[in-house]
Amino acid sequence: MSQVFEQEVREQPEVLARLLERGRGAAQDAAEAIRAHAPSFALIAARGTSDNAARYGQYVLGIRNRLAVASSAPSLFTHYDVAPGIQSAVVIGISQSGQSPDVVAVVREGRRQGAVTVAVTNDPASPLAEVAAFVLPLLAGQERAVAATKTYTAQLMALAMLSAAIENDPAGWEELAAVPDHITATLGLHAAGPQGTDSLRDLKRLLVVGRGYNLSTAFEVALKVKETCYVMADPYSSADFLHGPVALLEEGLPVLVVAPTSRSFEDLDAVVRLAHERHAPLIAISDSPALLQSADVSLPLAAGVPEWLSPLVAVVPGQLWACDLARARGLTPDAPRGLNKVTLTR
Repeated sequence: MSQVFEQEVREQPEVLARLLERGRGAAQDAAEAIRAHAPSFALIAARGTSDNAARYGQYVLGIRNRLAVASSAPSLFTHYDVAPGIQSAVVIGISQSGQSPDVVAVVREGRRQGAVTVAVTNDPASPLAEVAAFVLPLLAGQERAVAATKTYTAQLMALAMLSAAIENDPAGWEELAAVPDHITATLGLHAAGPQGTDSLRDLKRLLVVGRGYNLSTAFEVALKVKETCYVMADPYSSADFLHGPVALLEEGLPVLVVAPTSRSFEDLDAVVRLAHERHAPLIAISDSPALLQSADVSLPLAAGVPEWLSPLVAVVPGQLWACDLARARGLTPDAPRGLNKVTLTR
């Protein structure tokens, strides 16, 4: 059985170290233009895995750079042929391939209106890169598995670098420099492979819950499980989950929580308590010894990762767990059915 998916998961420290070394200048050039433009908000266009990176962008640019961040509706620019006024924005297009016409259309229109435009892509010669004024290349090398892994964390790193560059923040760059080591340490905690997938090989549904910066991680882990394991995995903010979907929680329905200890969320703690009370199997991605000990499946994280960078690390055990679960189900995670590496939507 092919091992490409797992190999690319384990390449991520090298990929991010290379991006930090060779991509800083591009981030600083884009940041200089953004500061000069003084945008009133950021608009991000993305699809699929890249849209989960955009969720991270909403938090990192909103919290660290105090920008209101909106997710674009690309159909406005394509099917409806209506372009909102975005001239006062920084418009960011995120796409591994840089080929999806709808994402390209948003960035093209932003540039036509005079907005600062930034492409985050693994192909600096792609249509997305051609229409943007600034390009943040991911430098991830060819990604052979259909389900994205290393390009996803490279997208998060590119957005984090852009945030640090906008703030001209030396401390932020120091924290960024430690991320590859944090991921290496986390991979070391999973050297024998994730645990607990055999007992869950027949699951049909999965709830995935996160909050804050790691809402992006919840959505991305759920997507990896859908893509590679063909399981109906539903991602939620823990706050939203308590506003209705908590009614779904019952005995035997597994819950995966993304819960680094860098920030406490009472609603996320409440989901954990309810999982125990309703005898729902609990899968925990965390660096909290108490939470990991109480979980049915423990997916440990290296400790000491700053909250704003924790999604770059927290997604890694989720990627490995999805890969291992797919194998336990007799599936090949490298090439999910019905999927292509490049998806073109309009």
